[in-house]
Amino acid sequence: MQIDSISEADLDWQQRALCAQVGTDFFFPEPGSSVREAKRICQLCDMRATCLEYALEHDERFGVWGGLSEKERLDLRRDPS
Repeated sequence: MQIDSISEADLDWQQRALCAQVGTDFFFPEPGSSVREAKRICQLCDMRATCLEYALEHDERFGVWGGLSEKERLDLRRDPS
C-alpha cells in the first residue's frame, strides 16, 4: 500500500490510541533505551491489536507498535505461529 492510498478512516485508530495522548518519546526511544514504559502504555490501549496489525502491514521498522519492539515484530514475522 502506498502512503498516498491510506485514507483518514484507515488512520482513525491512531487518534484514539493512548500513545497519541502521551507523545512519541516513549515509543521511539534512543537506541539502547528501555521500552518498558511504552509497552506498559500499550497494554492499556484498546487500539493495540489494530496498531500491531498496521505496523506489520506497513513494515514499520522503528519504535514500539502494538506493544512490540522492533526485534519482537521481526521475530513475529519470521515465526508467525
